[in-house]
Amino acid sequence: MKLNPVHIHTWVPLTIQDESEPLLNIVSAEKEFVTDDEGNVWIDAISSWWTMIFGHRHPKLLSALQTQIQSLDHVLLAGNIHEPAEKLSKSILELTNFDFTKVFYSDNGSNAIEISLKLAIQFYENHPDFKSRSEFLVFSNSYHGDSIGAMNVSGKNYFNRIFSELRFPTKEFPAPNCMNCPWGKKPIDCKTECLSDLELAIKQKEYAGIVIEPLVFGANGMLFYDQKVLVKLRELATYTNTLLIFDEVFTGMGKLGEVFAYQKAGVKPDLLVFAKGLTGGVLPLAATLVSKSIYETFVSKDPYKAFFHAHTMTGNPISCSVGYAAISLLQETGLSMVKLLESKLKLHAESFQKNMGNSVENVRVMGAIFAFEWKEPVASDEYLNPIGKQIKNSLRKFHILLRPLGRTIYITPPYTISDDSLEKIFYALVTTLSEFLEPEKD
Repeated sequence: MKLNPVHIHTWVPLTIQDESEPLLNIVSAEKEFVTDDEGNVWIDAISSWWTMIFGHRHPKLLSALQTQIQSLDHVLLAGNIHEPAEKLSKSILELTNFDFTKVFYSDNGSNAIEISLKLAIQFYENHPDFKSRSEFLVFSNSYHGDSIGAMNVSGKNYFNRIFSELRFPTKEFPAPNCMNCPWGKKPIDCKTECLSDLELAIKQKEYAGIVIEPLVFGANGMLFYDQKVLVKLRELATYTNTLLIFDEVFTGMGKLGEVFAYQKAGVKPDLLVFAKGLTGGVLPLAATLVSKSIYETFVSKDPYKAFFHAHTMTGNPISCSVGYAAISLLQETGLSMVKLLESKLKLHAESFQKNMGNSVENVRVMGAIFAFEWKEPVASDEYLNPIGKQIKNSLRKFHILLRPLGRTIYITPPYTISDDSLEKIFYALVTTLSEFLEPEKD
């Protein structure tokens, strides 16, 4: 049955509310595949918004869910603790080699960011040696979520432009972009010129934190940048006693080849948030990791130094049990799978570039990410560039599930994706995009 956003009871997010917008009615899923109500099998080439890192309905994750629900479904975490939360917290901290001291749970990336911002502000309130700080340094091509605080530390763009009156003070700088460096630099001769204005600002005024997606700006175009940027930010943050906050909602859980992007970059933040793949996409769960120096300022009998923040489903036992199973999978086979997938994506990328020639730009691979730009004029709101929607719709005949970011087309498949499915994705991309090329004149 053909469905559209207007004639159903559910408000479908990030979808134009118009009768002409077709919806897929998904009824089942397995591995890298989802099946619609007409029996068509689709390849989920973006892991359902980057979450299903081990594919759909992985037996070990489902087993963890089924086992946990036999004993404890949920209990408030305020004033209580339970084994699933504590086991997961310990395993997460072990993954970081105890670079962090505490894990604060929530249920999605936006909430995890909100927690990090509030912790940063209260850190300065609690610390005897610092004055209050509340302003953050942010980057133009960043996206940290759609709740008010997360929206505020994102770059001003199509996601939040309507809500500008709700913004609290931030200072925004152009995002580092090593694919199209405004200074014409290459990583080998880069001296982080892109941070010159930020360096000047941070030395003139006290800020609560620097918020950044490490190594990859995800939702705003899969922009890659060099780890030198993070090294410089760490240096500036330390020099000015500013907190460095990494948003690893996307990059955490092995996306770039290491468990966390900060480990790949060799730069430790003060606060780190991650979500998405934390339960392998099975259940909502997010975490904010807190360093020892920050946590210690909250250890007090004074109730006014306590962190009064919670969510009803914080640390849900079922989610935590599935998260623990997902981390076990990541340690057992996940990271090796990402490295193998990266090598396969690079081979496909090389062939893809040869096939498409100058019609595509910035063909790139990092870990489990493949991305490129279709050579199309940049739109005023690039996320809404119509070419993305056209390409997405054209790929439907191949039953490939993608969501281009304007003229940026990317795949982030499950780490477990089969070679056959990868071949089908790239065949569909080449065939579809070739149809968009203008025929050569005689």
